[in-house]
Amino acid sequence: MPDSPGKPDSPGKPDSLGKPDSLGKKVLVLGGYGLIGEAVIGRLLGDGHQVTGLGRDIGEAARRWPAVRWIAADMARLLAAEDWLLVVAGMDAVVNAAGALQDGPRDRLDAIHRGAVVALVAACEQAGISRFVQISAIGADPASSDAFFSTKGEGDKAVASSALEWTILRPGLVIAPAAYGGTALLRALAAFPGFVPAVMARQPIQTVAVTDVTEAVSRAVAGSLPPRVAVDLVEAEARSLADVLVAFRAWLGLPPARIVPMPAFLGGIAAVVADGLGRLGWRSPLRSAALAALARGVTGNAASWNEISDHGLQPLEATLAAMPAHVQERWFARLYLIKPVAIAGLAFFWVITGVIALGPGRASAVAQMTATGTSLFAAAFMVILGAWFDIAMGIFLCVRRSARTTLIVMIGATFGYLAVGSWLAPQLWIDPLGPLTKILPLLLATALTLAIIDER
Repeated sequence: MPDSPGKPDSPGKPDSLGKPDSLGKKVLVLGGYGLIGEAVIGRLLGDGHQVTGLGRDIGEAARRWPAVRWIAADMARLLAAEDWLLVVAGMDAVVNAAGALQDGPRDRLDAIHRGAVVALVAACEQAGISRFVQISAIGADPASSDAFFSTKGEGDKAVASSALEWTILRPGLVIAPAAYGGTALLRALAAFPGFVPAVMARQPIQTVAVTDVTEAVSRAVAGSLPPRVAVDLVEAEARSLADVLVAFRAWLGLPPARIVPMPAFLGGIAAVVADGLGRLGWRSPLRSAALAALARGVTGNAASWNEISDHGLQPLEATLAAMPAHVQERWFARLYLIKPVAIAGLAFFWVITGVIALGPGRASAVAQMTATGTSLFAAAFMVILGAWFDIAMGIFLCVRRSARTTLIVMIGATFGYLAVGSWLAPQLWIDPLGPLTKILPLLLATALTLAIIDER
């Protein structure tokens, strides 16, 4: 028995609030390849459960977790209980770790956070699935003026008003060995050369280790937490964003650097640019929704978890100490901010090259080709065709869905330009301006950008 009422023992042992179920459940995890969802899947598999994961793009997830049964589905389209009945059939528990930061071409916050959850809860009630774990967010509130927090709050409300044995977990800033989104940006800023830039450097933040989040999910699924509770998962003390960046820089093994607060208007400009890139498919952590969350502070009630568990949540120092950084973490942190610059630079280069070839450089390019014996018509046609091809490559590189393919085509086209140039005008290899030799660094830059294009 626990030492005090409401304090459960470890999973698998009875507590004063009821007996945990036996292991080996069938558990559905929504958003199973996200930062939290993937860690949850690993923990549940380790607990001996049979796990089914659901998400839109499951190819990479299936490669990483072949023991999981994967279902390819878009939650935003599953807005009626009937849409979920086949998905939840035979399940013992459901864990909702799905979410989106901001509306975009692929993300609809109201559908993902509210509509799909309302339908899912109804389907669970009809199918007799009682246990439901909702991973929400600090600050989720239906009355919030921010779309992320209001839709998250509406989803929580649907869960809390159900007849299910629900648990709502609201993590603070989740720190995990994997990194993308906000935690990836933290690493990149912490690794900035010479100084550490920070917008709203004094805003308070409470972190939580992803292992603590998965522990809470594990206990909720096993039934060793009180049913129908909503708890914040945050370390005991809040610290400033600047202090978090200092801790990450030390974790990366980099020498101390001065925190330089950035003017708020720079953050606003970055958010506008990031929101625009979001329409092209890029999910930048600098979007306006993320800055709005930072502006309100990432803080919660640390006592709410301690009231129901004897497993305390570890502070940031312990979280980082448990996942020591190696050279790959430093590479990632340093390359993270270089990646968008490389993409933008390559896109600009290809577009401006095409524009010059259509404009002031057209006559010179045609003259160089006719000097090799090419007819005037053929030379003009090839210059115009090549120019529009270059412009198209630059534009397609800016679209997330086509970026990888575009980089591959760019590499092939660059080799093609080298081959044609070497055949028609081999003297350009010894030209003082080096029009052919300068292509080699471009080829290398394109190959490196292709190597780091993946987001997850």
